[in-house]
Amino acid sequence: MKVPRRRFLHLAAGAVALPAISRDAWSQAYPTRPVRIVVGLSAGGSVDIVMRLMSQWLSERLGQQFIVENRPGAASNIATEAVVRSPPDGYTLLVVLAANAINASLYEKLNFNLIRDIALIAGMVRVANVMEVNPSVPARTVPEFIAYAKANPGKLSFASSGKGTSAHVVGELFKMMAGIDLVHVPYRGGAPALIDLLGGQVHVMFDTIPQSIEYIKDGKLRALAVTTATRSEALPDVPTMGEFVPGLEAGSWWGVGAPTNTPLEIIDRLNLEINAGLADPKIKKRLAELGTTPLLFTPAQFGTFVEAETEKWAKVVRFSGANRD
Repeated sequence: MKVPRRRFLHLAAGAVALPAISRDAWSQAYPTRPVRIVVGLSAGGSVDIVMRLMSQWLSERLGQQFIVENRPGAASNIATEAVVRSPPDGYTLLVVLAANAINASLYEKLNFNLIRDIALIAGMVRVANVMEVNPSVPARTVPEFIAYAKANPGKLSFASSGKGTSAHVVGELFKMMAGIDLVHVPYRGGAPALIDLLGGQVHVMFDTIPQSIEYIKDGKLRALAVTTATRSEALPDVPTMGEFVPGLEAGSWWGVGAPTNTPLEIIDRLNLEINAGLADPKIKKRLAELGTTPLLFTPAQFGTFVEAETEKWAKVVRFSGANRD
């Protein structure tokens, strides 16, 4: 049967519009089942603490469980590759870390390219690293620590949450700029590193504030300096590293991504809800108590931020020699 031209064009137009309508309806219904948020570090660390706060917010706002899944190893590379290989349907999300930006230059061969293979959804928080020591270390200031380390070359160890994490690279940068010899001891996440620091098996750590702040306040760890340009509101009595080692300034951050080709409608909806959470007074208050600052970005702004961070950390990695470990 021959279809009149006008009728044919009408049917064709409807066929073209149908996928758009379906996509819109899909995004409005999203999520219809639980969503996994994959964290490339162990449970109990700074990232884990903040992401569980956000996962509860998303669960309440969107009516489905957002489940934090910890997959530690290789400074989040294992978790990142797992998400890259997941279906781009919005049901598997990745916590994108400063470590991801660092790893781009730290590792010669990766099975993925973060910028190409992960759709960046939203920022979460920025956080300072804090240089902290076990109280058994006889140093109460950064200059005293440097002097003690120079008197005991190669005898002091610094813990990190894994090769390529900010705790690792900041420690390497400190070694380089202070002219001291510390032994790097990587762990599979911040929590096990912190346990050994508290136990005295290692001497110093350049940890992110949320994970350590209660131990610092309780006197179980001694904070010597924060690594940001200004003092932290959460630790106002702790000086900045730049006061003792001019030019040393660094910090950590994290956000959320999904496999490339995840529908834009879902990305935009997640961005909207995450930013709403970061602006919520109760969540803002809790994040401030943890020593973090919200990063409210559009997806495009977060993408630009991650690209800039990747370039910045590449210079730090080359300068510190961390990629030769």
